[in-house]
This record gives sequence, C-alpha cells and structure tokens, in this order.
Amino acid sequence: MRIFFSGGSGKAGHHVAPYLASRGHHVTNADLAPLGHPDVTDLRVDLTDTGQVYSALAGMPTTADLDEPDPRAGAGTSYDAVVHFAAIPTILRAPDATTFETNIRAHYNVLEAATRLGVRKVVFASSETTYGICFSRGERKPLYVPVDEEHPVVPEDSYAMSKVAGEVVSRSFQARTGADVYGLRINNVIEPHEYAEKFPAFLADPALRRRNVFGYIDTRDLGQLTLRALETDGLGFQVFNVANADTSVAATTQEIVDTFYEGVEVRREMGPHETFYSIDKARQLLGYEPQHSWRDVLDDPRA
Repeated sequence: MRIFFSGGSGKAGHHVAPYLASRGHHVTNADLAPLGHPDVTDLRVDLTDTGQVYSALAGMPTTADLDEPDPRAGAGTSYDAVVHFAAIPTILRAPDATTFETNIRAHYNVLEAATRLGVRKVVFASSETTYGICFSRGERKPLYVPVDEEHPVVPEDSYAMSKVAGEVVSRSFQARTGADVYGLRINNVIEPHEYAEKFPAFLADPALRRRNVFGYIDTRDLGQLTLRALETDGLGFQVFNVANADTSVAATTQEIVDTFYEGVEVRREMGPHETFYSIDKARQLLGYEPQHSWRDVLDDPRA
C-alpha cells in the first residue's frame, strides 16, 4: 500500500511509520518536522491548512513516479490508505483552546481530503483519555472493568474532548462515503527503552498507573495493530482499544480491584495480570495479539 501517515515524527509515529515501511509499504510522513528515516518519505505539511492537506494527498508520493504513467490518473489520489496520528499529544503542551482547535481542525482536514479524494481506508489515533479517567480532576474511576469500547466517553480536558470530537467527525465521514474508518483508542505509549527507565517505579507503586487504567501499549505492538487495521477491510466505522495484554504493575488483578476499584463492577472473570483496558474487540475483529511485555525485560518483584 501507499500510506499517507500524518504525525510520523511523533513518539508513536516514529516507530509505527518505519514498521509499516518494513512490511513492504510505501510510507509518506506528513509532519512539520522530518522523521529522517531512510525508508520513509518526509513531506512537510501543516495539517491545519486545508489547502496543504488536499495538495499533499493529491500529490505524487515519490520521485520514482516520474518515470511511470499514473495508473489512477483522474482518480484524485495515489494513496491507498491514510494513517492519521498527528496531534498535540496531551494537555499542558499548549493552551486548552489551542489544543482542541489544532487537533480537531487537522483531523477534519485529513478526513475530508482523504475521503473526497477517494481513499477507502483511514486509521486514526484516538485515545484512552476519551473515557474521562486519565486527565480528570480528582479521582475518577471507570464505571466497570475491564473497560471496553462501550464504556461512556465523557472527558473533562481539551485533549480528550478533541479526540471524542474526532471520533464523531470520523463516523460522519464514514457514513457519507462508506469508506472504512477505524479509530485506535491508544493507551499510554511506551517505547522499549522506557521499560528500564520508568517501570521500576510503577512496579513499586501501582498508584502511579491508576490514571491509565493500569495499562500501556508497546510501540511495537501498536505497529502490529495499525498494520492489522490497514489489512482488515469491510468493518465500516469502528473504534478499538489498544493496549498490551497485561497490566503495567506487579500487583495482581484482584489486588488492583481491592485497592483501587472498590464498588466498581467487575463484568467478567479476569486473568491474574490481565489488562483492565479490554482488547477483546481488537483480538476478535483484527486478529491482534500483543507480542511484548515489560515482563520480558524486567524481573517481576513479586515472583
């Protein structure tokens, strides 16, 4: 596939874009900052500028195309798929209004341009924050565990609001065009080197992870899930929780429930270290199966 990848220079993108390229796809990184990876084409695009987004998606992906007739002349775009990861990635990076406006403007531009130009597959980054737990003031608990995609999304912060709004926009463009549009509600993104840097503190004090519902997603498994979403057709509009199979703490499932989730409904039996951020839907519809864990790198202090 020829993949238009927005935000390939970000924390998640700079792992996922090269991963897709390593699987034989041509990846164009649309970002304000270059990725500088030899297997990924960099294209400087301000995604909040509607004209730039349309022009980028309607443009020629590589110089190699100069020597080839355009097999889709007049079709609108040479790209087969769009992966939209670009965003101001959290609160407190910019004023709240700027975060919301930037994220939703970029999201709308990408979805409109992609679908109007004929792209039939869009995969976009939503967020764990949509459930309203991560950036809430005070202590906010889920209504039930494990948290699945049917859990209400009522956030308080500007970043998560922009992600909920992005899901609404995406559903509308899918309804208009019939394209496949899949949203990834990505949990706390962890790069491989961060296991040694961050996880010892998490293992010592599980309370540090309560705002992330004790979950995480290894960038390598995020790459796998993104690829599976690109390769799976016919699901229309969908959102998927994205996490690793286990929790990011040493405490057992039952200990977490007893300590942090008193009074919270436990909807089914869970494994001793099973993620509270349910990935059942991604497993069932996309064939996703996480391959990585902090337990492959660090000793479990409870073992």
